[in-house]
Amino acid sequence: MAPAYALPPQQVLQQYDITAASGLSSQQVLQNRKLFGENVLPQEDPTPLWELILEQFKDQLVLILLASAAVSFVLAYFEESDDKATAYVEPIVILLILIANAVVGVVQETNAEKAIEALMKYSPDEAKVLRDGRSLKVMASELVPGDLISVAVGDKIPADARVISIASASFTMDQALLTGESHSVSKSLEVVKDLDAVKQDQINILFSGTTVVSGKATAVVIATGSNTAIGNIHTSITEQIAAKTPLKQKVDDFGNLLAKVISVICLLVWLVNIRNFSDPSHGGLAKGAIYYFKASVASGLRLHAIPEGLPVVITTCLALGTKKMAKKNAIVRSLPSVETLGCTNVICADKTGTLTTNQMSVCKVLVLDAGAAKELSVEGSTFAPVGNVSTDDGATVTLESLKTSSLTRLAEISALCSDAKVAYNESDLEAHRSLSQDTKVHSGVGEPTETSLKVLVEKLQSPSRDFNATLASLPPIKRATAVNEYYESQFERLLTFEFSRDRKSMSVLVRHRSASTAALYVKGAPESVFERCSYIHSNTDGARQPMSSSLRAELSAKVEAYGALGLRTLALAMIDGVDTDTANYHTESSADYVKFEQNMTFVGLVGMLDPPRPEVRGAIAKCRSAGIRVIVITGDNKNTAETICRQIGVFRSDENLHGKSYTGKEFDALAEDEQIQAVLNASLFSRTEPGHKLKIVELLQAQGLVCAMTGDGVNDAPALRRAAIGIAMGSGTDVAKLASDMVLADDNFASIESAIEEGRAIYENTKQFIRYLISSNIGEVVRYDNAIQLLLPIFLTVLLGMPEALIPVQLLWVNLVTDGLPATALGFNPPDSNIMRRPPRSSREPLVNGSLFLRYMVVGSYVGAATVYGYAWWFMYYSGGPQITFKQLTNFHSCSELFPQIGCDMFVNEMSKRATTVSLSILVVIEMFNAINSLAENESILSMPPWRNMYLVVAIFISMSLHFMILYVPFFSTLFVITPLNWDEWKAVLAISFPVILIDEAFKAASSWSTLPATKTKTA
Repeated sequence: MAPAYALPPQQVLQQYDITAASGLSSQQVLQNRKLFGENVLPQEDPTPLWELILEQFKDQLVLILLASAAVSFVLAYFEESDDKATAYVEPIVILLILIANAVVGVVQETNAEKAIEALMKYSPDEAKVLRDGRSLKVMASELVPGDLISVAVGDKIPADARVISIASASFTMDQALLTGESHSVSKSLEVVKDLDAVKQDQINILFSGTTVVSGKATAVVIATGSNTAIGNIHTSITEQIAAKTPLKQKVDDFGNLLAKVISVICLLVWLVNIRNFSDPSHGGLAKGAIYYFKASVASGLRLHAIPEGLPVVITTCLALGTKKMAKKNAIVRSLPSVETLGCTNVICADKTGTLTTNQMSVCKVLVLDAGAAKELSVEGSTFAPVGNVSTDDGATVTLESLKTSSLTRLAEISALCSDAKVAYNESDLEAHRSLSQDTKVHSGVGEPTETSLKVLVEKLQSPSRDFNATLASLPPIKRATAVNEYYESQFERLLTFEFSRDRKSMSVLVRHRSASTAALYVKGAPESVFERCSYIHSNTDGARQPMSSSLRAELSAKVEAYGALGLRTLALAMIDGVDTDTANYHTESSADYVKFEQNMTFVGLVGMLDPPRPEVRGAIAKCRSAGIRVIVITGDNKNTAETICRQIGVFRSDENLHGKSYTGKEFDALAEDEQIQAVLNASLFSRTEPGHKLKIVELLQAQGLVCAMTGDGVNDAPALRRAAIGIAMGSGTDVAKLASDMVLADDNFASIESAIEEGRAIYENTKQFIRYLISSNIGEVVRYDNAIQLLLPIFLTVLLGMPEALIPVQLLWVNLVTDGLPATALGFNPPDSNIMRRPPRSSREPLVNGSLFLRYMVVGSYVGAATVYGYAWWFMYYSGGPQITFKQLTNFHSCSELFPQIGCDMFVNEMSKRATTVSLSILVVIEMFNAINSLAENESILSMPPWRNMYLVVAIFISMSLHFMILYVPFFSTLFVITPLNWDEWKAVLAISFPVILIDEAFKAASSWSTLPATKTKTA
């Protein structure tokens, strides 16, 4: 069966077995309701809170941490030492972190449900319907297919319906929320012959949720509930499955790797210590095995400091990023989306309101000067009355300076043949102080095309020099409409002939207050106005002469040229000296209006478009240099979209657009493999529907690309939800905002480019944090159980039986206090200077690849080896120490038997405390140096000095101050079983610690030398 838009009204009525005079019967209503259901969008039960919470604990990293916390609690319970209470601190901290992360996750999970709820506001409560021959008001939810509904100005359409009659001169709809069209759309009864017509071309269909702008009509309901266009969007949102963000996927992969590494570590530590199971101090072989089992598990848990701190620092980095982005008018709704922007390699941008101002502006004016066409250019891209009108040679033009009758009449027609107004929103001024004042504070009330004519009038000023002299001193709220009010005060508007589809024009009858006759001012489609024009103005005094066929052809060619540029063109005309008696203009219908608009005098042409934002071209150029493709997706027509894309740099001015620009219909006609090639190569998709946007995003992401999508309408919501990151406009619908991850307060594409830079910086900072924590904690693990790394020198220390250098309370202090501040401060690292000149990283790139992991292991191994060596140095080489041999140190378990003359007291008395203090101090200082290493992955500290991140400088100062506190305040030194160091010992600490800087600098130099030129982003 053919769709309703392809059938004449009578045939549609016959399908539902009704007449235009009676509508459905009560029995038919009941039958259709059983068949089609109620006219409501289905509401699923919200996900229970407990289920949302449980979902947050299915993450791989979270499961590892849960296991870590559980084992830590068990070990703490069986702890026999005096500091048993301290053993509970770490598992409690882990649980608190997991609870905080779960809360954030639950909040994010509710976004989709809120987006669905927001759709309900576009459904009206009531509808006017004809049933059993009687007009009724019913709840919109009670409508069924076949119902006859009546709609008028301001009404919201309650269901998809086919227009069967129009009871006004014109009938227009605002369907921007559904199709993205920037102007109201005229509806008619005409049959649409194209069976595959997109919604923009279905000129006889009213879509649920759209609004009547002008006129009244009767329509038959053809779809209700989920079967409507807005219902399809609802279904698309509910069917979306939230994919993991790139960072979350990498953290999960890292968690999997870590689980395997920890398992191997625990086993190796246990096996390495087999020879110590029978040590008498453990009370037997079995107890020794249990002791080392606990120690090996504890060693594994020491490495858990990596994921334990990871969620905290990621959340911190992302939160810092959101604050920076908020200052740039990008409001982040989902924290992980900040990092996702960093690996975005395709941006699908909605044209209207994002790349353009969404404020229709006149950019070309053509008038006749002494019978010859004179073209003027108009500056400005907003509704603000700012911008010059100039000739081809750049000379500024006003009515006062260019005294031509045509330009004066053009200004009068633009001011009076319109019902729109320019509004100055003074209350919004302060809120938008940081934005473009012209863009946000001046707005249009009424048709955008008519508003643009009003703005043109303000730019042309008036013919009066005295009046023009007062304009500069007017307050902004009065200046916005001053010139229009000047004309309105000069003329009396007697009658309006509304726009009608047959004549494609509208007109007003006006009389100058000092004149006895009236004038008819007309504006409309050029081809229609040209047919009824017989004259042109011949000179400045208003005299007229016949309009020649050659001039008519020249004007028609100019209209075509404007159309090729994507301009919407209106023709202006007039009839002077007509009757002022409105009784003589009575007609039976709007079809008779045309008889008053004959033998007119042509006045001029105005070409207008929704202009690009001035900052967009530069932002797109930056995206291109960063390896990011920009694809424009819009509901507007192809010519207009291509013109804008050339202006903003998506296309070059002379670029051949074959294979690079498709309409939605052309895209549908492609085979699936051709569609894949189209999304990989094309940069413009015009005349699209919501399904097209969703399809394009899905195809792009299926090719492994990370796709950001911008939008502002209900029609954009499914694609916003499906994209790796959805970006809604601040002026957009609630549905779009709630389906998105980020909202642009200033509707500005340039803000996306800034957000991408911030996202890249956050990812780099996250890597530096992980690098810092891995290398530091590897060192801690080395010391805690004397060996757990797969490095021979460290295993030898275990095999040779050296004493434990540090006790758990000291490690806990380092892990939770001393490490924490520098790690958090790394989130403030400045971005690398070339961060936006690199291509996007691959979404498949691991958080820590093999070479980086090797680097971290080497540095971490040095941290551990240096700390163990510091302990040994104090016993073996320090002049104030016992200066025992290496053999004596590594056989301390048998000290009483092997070297009774020395004894075992040194391993438990003040000497042991001093050696431990040296070891702990080396650990702290070396980690401060390691934090400085982490300022950048590949940039030397010579080019990225510590003071580039003053937060890190402060963090290191505080950490060292805390370390001095526990060393030199007696209470704390007793608590942590350490003792103050002298200057000789501090010199040794610094000497042993500093080489970590040199090691990492060597890795940075090697990395820089081996880095190949950046490859281009995959686009095919």
